[in-house]
Amino acid sequence: MALQNIGASNSDDAFYRYKMPKMITKIEGRGNGIKTNIVNMVDIAKALARPASYTTKYFGCELGAQSKFDEKSGTSHVNGSHDTAKLAGLLENFIKKYVQCYGCGNPETEILITKSQMVQLKCAACGFISDVDMRDKLTSFILKNPPESKKGSKDKKAMRRAEKERLKEGEAADEEQKKLKIKKKGPSSSKDAKAISSKKKSGGSDEDRTSPTHGQNGEKEEFDDEDNGDIQWQTDTSLEAARQRIKEQLSSVTADMVMLSTNEPEKKAKQSNKASDSPKSASTREEKSNAENGNSSPRESLVNEVKAYLKKSMSASQLQFVLGSLPGSAQEKMTALFAALLDSFEKGFSKEVIKKKNYLAAAVAQDEGSQLLLLHAIEAFFGKLSSSALKEVALVLKALYDCDVLEEEYIVQWYQEGLEGGSKKSEIWKKAEPFIDWLQSAESESEE
Repeated sequence: MALQNIGASNSDDAFYRYKMPKMITKIEGRGNGIKTNIVNMVDIAKALARPASYTTKYFGCELGAQSKFDEKSGTSHVNGSHDTAKLAGLLENFIKKYVQCYGCGNPETEILITKSQMVQLKCAACGFISDVDMRDKLTSFILKNPPESKKGSKDKKAMRRAEKERLKEGEAADEEQKKLKIKKKGPSSSKDAKAISSKKKSGGSDEDRTSPTHGQNGEKEEFDDEDNGDIQWQTDTSLEAARQRIKEQLSSVTADMVMLSTNEPEKKAKQSNKASDSPKSASTREEKSNAENGNSSPRESLVNEVKAYLKKSMSASQLQFVLGSLPGSAQEKMTALFAALLDSFEKGFSKEVIKKKNYLAAAVAQDEGSQLLLLHAIEAFFGKLSSSALKEVALVLKALYDCDVLEEEYIVQWYQEGLEGGSKKSEIWKKAEPFIDWLQSAESESEE
């Protein structure tokens, strides 16, 4: 099918990306029943992002003839015999009035109907809103037959929130079923549980815990046969058992890093007992003196730890597990994670956020309140940058919003709390204000 550029002013541009098929007409009937059939009207209307009934009705209004578009068959008829060139000229007028932006001439517009029954065109390229001449006959037809509204991002986010709630309800139901199974157990299972708990309190060796006698094996098999889901009765909470489970669940690299955190108390105890002047103890004293002099703050050390983990090419789930073992509050960990991801860059923060969105998505997946922690981390990170770098705050917020890491309600709540906190004149709120205005205006338009 032959294509042509949309708009007569762009007909000579070989690289113009907005195109539509050339009009094809066919004369049908004879005498008083003669009609002109626009064969490919559906394809033309699809390229213009307008209903085919609009273009067909416009031809009838301009030619003073009856016109009809059949929704079922997709045929467009105009009474009378009309040349293809004449109809193509009328289509160009339709494009100028109802398709192209009055500001930039871009055909990527959407028809809006205001509360005062006015027809407008909103451009997706430049954001300009064009007022259509309401004296045109087609405007009354558009008011009676408004275009179908597209579902906005707000509906999609509401569906995702409903899906999360359903998953939480399912998990809660599973937990209740497990509790009911535990209550329904007989006296034999309670005896086994007491035996296991008394065995733990006795403080036997690892060999005794891992290799029970033949009689104990029989009791354990009977206990597992009753309910395989009640393993928590046999969970060993000793340090050695925890290390063993870490090695089984994580990869070798991640296990070594987690083992370092579990060995820290033992190392500190050994170092306190040693009073030698070895090079290692000297370096330890030097690190302590640097911390006392303010050369390395706890925040910087936490950021450096997260950076070290990121260099290991860890997955998002592994990093989330490791963050839980680090010292500090939830806000400190989130601030350290965001700083570690972007600390080595001076610009282009929005692109880097998109590349590393999996880490941030995993960090806020625990509960909905984590999104506010991430927003405060963004505030702390950009609060220490120059005014030129602060310009990217709105871009970072929009990138996280488009990637479904941050939701609209938490962004607006964070912004309002920041203004009410007495920092209204702060530079970060001024830079984020255009994005907040865009969020609120998009919501109001979707409600209309």
